[in-house]
Amino acid sequence: MTTETNTNSVLNTVKEAFAPVTEAFKNIQNLEVPEATREFVKKSASTAKERAADLHAGSEKVTAVIETAVAGSVSEAAKISRNIQQAIYQDTEAFFAGIDKLASAKSLNEAVQIQSDMVRARGEVFMSRAKSTTEYLGKLVADGAKTAQDNFAKVYNKTV
Repeated sequence: MTTETNTNSVLNTVKEAFAPVTEAFKNIQNLEVPEATREFVKKSASTAKERAADLHAGSEKVTAVIETAVAGSVSEAAKISRNIQQAIYQDTEAFFAGIDKLASAKSLNEAVQIQSDMVRARGEVFMSRAKSTTEYLGKLVADGAKTAQDNFAKVYNKTV
């Protein structure tokens, strides 16, 4: 019986020692959260939700900007390709027209003059194309940079 009494005594001592902890757990279950705390959590969640929506909208705009830039690049690449094809065709026509003129020359001096005129004309065409290409590419780069800057500024201002 002594063992049983000692065991009960130890159990009662442990129960008494942990009584404040047990009481605290019981009180936590019934603890009321203050209204201000609940409002703070609701407001924080609402703000986070709005920022997530703004971030999503910003990412959609960035995607649209990229799509526009890529579509514009493809269109410009096609235009450049067509212009190159046209230039090759014009050069080929000029070459054969030159051969016809050379074939119609009646003297060596006339052939030299025709050849000299053709070289000068081709040089002028080359310089004209180089100038046009430089102006076109400069405008293309400036327009692309301006468009990208404007679009990213809109996206940045919306997400900030």
